Amino acid sequence: MNYTQVGKIINTHGVKGEVKVYPLTNNIYRFDQLKKVYLGKDKLKVEVEKIRYHIEMVIIKFMGINDINQIISFKDDFIYVDEEDRIELPEGHYFIYDIIGCIVYNTHGEKIGTVVDVIQSASNDVYVVKEYDIDKEYLIPAIKEFIIHVDVDKKKIIIDPIEGMIE
Repeated sequence: MNYTQVGKIINTHGVKGEVKVYPLTNNIYRFDQLKKVYLGKDKLKVEVEKIRYHIEMVIIKFMGINDINQIISFKDDFIYVDEEDRIELPEGHYFIYDIIGCIVYNTHGEKIGTVVDVIQSASNDVYVVKEYDIDKEYLIPAIKEFIIHVDVDKKKIIIDPIEGMIE
C-alpha cells in the first residue's frame, strides 16, 4: 500500500491524548475530511475523533487514545494517509517528499546536487540543493523561469540557473 505524509506530530497537546501536528500541505483544512490515518514508521491505523486548528497547526484527537502516555511515543513521527485519501495535485505541482532526494542538473547535463529540503514561503517554494562533493548548498526558487523539467519518478530535476545562482 502507498502512503502519503500529510503532517508531522510536533508535540502532545494537553494530557488527554491530543497531538499538535505541523501540516505538510498547502491546504491545512484538508484534515477535515480525514476519517482514518496511519501513525509513525509502523503505520499504526487510527480513526480520527476530532480536528481543530490553532495558529497554523492542527490539533488531532484519535479514537481510543485518551491519555498523553498513549501518544507521546509518536512525537516527531509523521502522519500518513493511504492512496484513497490522498489529494490529487494539479499538473506541475508535487508533494514535498517527492521533490526531496531528486538529483538536480543544469541544462548542460552537469550535476548540481541533491534536493535536501523544501522551504515553503508565501510566494513560492525554494529547493535547498546540496552539493556533497564541496559541502555547499544552493537555494533554487521553484518557479518556471528556473525549473525546466521535473521527473519525480526518475528523481531528476533540470534547472536553468541565472548567473550567480550556482557558484
